[in-house]
Amino acid sequence: MTSENNQINSDEVSLKELILKAKEWVIYFKSKWKLILLISFIGSSIGLIYTFIEKPIYKAVLTFAMEEDKGGGGGGLSGALGLASSFGIDLGVGGGGGAFAASNIMELMKSRLIVEKVLLKPININNKVTTLAEYYIEINKLREKWIKKPELINVHFNPTATQNNLHTRLEDSVLRIIHNELLKKENLDILQKDKKVTILTIEVSSNNEVFSKLFCENLAKETSDLYIETKSKKAKINVDVLQKQTDSVRTELYSAISGVAQASDNVYNLNPALNIKGAVSKKKQIDVQANTAILTNLVVQLELAKITLRKETPLIQLIDKPTFPLEKEKTRKIIGIILGGFISGFLTVLYILFNQLYKKLMN
Repeated sequence: MTSENNQINSDEVSLKELILKAKEWVIYFKSKWKLILLISFIGSSIGLIYTFIEKPIYKAVLTFAMEEDKGGGGGGLSGALGLASSFGIDLGVGGGGGAFAASNIMELMKSRLIVEKVLLKPININNKVTTLAEYYIEINKLREKWIKKPELINVHFNPTATQNNLHTRLEDSVLRIIHNELLKKENLDILQKDKKVTILTIEVSSNNEVFSKLFCENLAKETSDLYIETKSKKAKINVDVLQKQTDSVRTELYSAISGVAQASDNVYNLNPALNIKGAVSKKKQIDVQANTAILTNLVVQLELAKITLRKETPLIQLIDKPTFPLEKEKTRKIIGIILGGFISGFLTVLYILFNQLYKKLMN
């Protein structure tokens, strides 16, 4: 019992000492209030000045809807697909979203393939044809930072060279650095607000209004183009082949019609007893009938293939595009004053605390 009482008394003493120490520190900090207030005021002034010199961040926002995959073809297209099957035609309509599903499109947009295509795309700024990569270097004053690196002096992303994919190893390295910088969360963000809704939002932030807008728009366009090129490739090849066949048969049909006319002219007022001379005209008529049947079939196939190709595109339906002036993000003056005062005051208190503790330890 005695030991328990001693323990309680010990705890009470420790608590009393803690309270006394806290009061001692409060009194000490009160004695330094002028210093804390002065430095807090200086910090608030610095915070206010920062809001004036801070470069604004321009945010471009683009919203688009992902096209739902229609599988084997629903609605009004199913009849056309059934008719195509009766001709033995595979129109290339497949199931599954693959790389272009809503869950994957966000990562696809951040891929090096897409971002570099956007950076190397020719653009017109102030009546000057350049690339977004070259414009990025200019607005971020990277060449000034490269002064001590002679090997980077000749790094230029000329529109002609980029279109021909003529890049040196050093240029590829610079593109990789720019790509990594743009992929930072504060620079590029692709959001899907609700997984049940296939509406995505691209947000591009930079210190240049024009760059933010152009990069945002071209990122969406390049992704759409990649979709058309990849997912619609089979349907596009089918259309091209059918178009060539249709044009070829149509040429043959026109030639056969001309042949029938010419053969008929040659046997005009022919003696009925000379049937052999009319054989040429009859053969030409057979060619006309055969080519007409073939052409009719090919035209049907071609139109069905075009329907399928239209179904496959576009991947992206734009809802909202970025327009000037873009949303500008900048620290508000009151926030700068409060943060500057709080941070400087807090650091001052820490300095006084540790300085006093150090003096006591040294004594």
